[in-house]
Amino acid sequence: MDYQTLIYTLQDGVATITLNRVEKMNALSTQMRAEIAYAVSEAGKTARVVVITGAGKAFCSGQDLGDRVSAANLDLERTLRDEYQPMLHAITECPVPTIAAVNGPAAGAGANLALAADVVIAAESAYFLQAFARIGLIPDAGGTYVMPRTMGMAKAMGAALFADKITARQADDWGMIWEAVPDAEFDAHWKARAAHLAQGPTAAYAAIKKVIRGSWDNSMEDQLTLEAKQQGHCGKSRDFKEGVLAFTEKRPAQFEGR
Repeated sequence: MDYQTLIYTLQDGVATITLNRVEKMNALSTQMRAEIAYAVSEAGKTARVVVITGAGKAFCSGQDLGDRVSAANLDLERTLRDEYQPMLHAITECPVPTIAAVNGPAAGAGANLALAADVVIAAESAYFLQAFARIGLIPDAGGTYVMPRTMGMAKAMGAALFADKITARQADDWGMIWEAVPDAEFDAHWKARAAHLAQGPTAAYAAIKKVIRGSWDNSMEDQLTLEAKQQGHCGKSRDFKEGVLAFTEKRPAQFEGR
């Protein structure tokens, strides 16, 4: 695809998707949502890890409402169903690990785009904002699903009702994201994290994603069954044999992702 709203690169197994509407603080347009969905889906076929980040000072400012006339005529139910859901499913169902490298403000649907990733790494100057109540809406793009499960009901409810900024450090402390990193170290840090995953046992990573995401809707018994099934698959992999051999030989494992 000839991308118009993002920059796509693939190097050393790391696919980097950079949201690139700098003049709009990387606001999500119809075109961008389609391009993100396509890019993530394609990356899942060829890369070993996918990173989503933003160009300029912002990660993503959320839905591009445009002028007030277009905003008033938006069919939000259709937009969420036909445009957001395919994008979010592409991220959550991606067979390789996904990282949101949140370089700056992540607001509205932009915050929840980040939270859809498997791992969220944020610069300390970044923040997350569930801004929806400020314009008479509810959090969407999966925010009402992810937030109570990551930072608890009380924090999720307050974030939605008050629409206060949540600093990267708060998000880290509350369990909303994986980690907040000093700005000066941010780029090098997320790139090192991505490189680490790209060299890892990606088949096992796919299984990890299945069992952890599946746990949100499973009973304990169902979860134990799912664990056993996925562990059985992993135990038959070349990576497991290589991991055990490397451990006994006291050397780094050379994983193939199979």
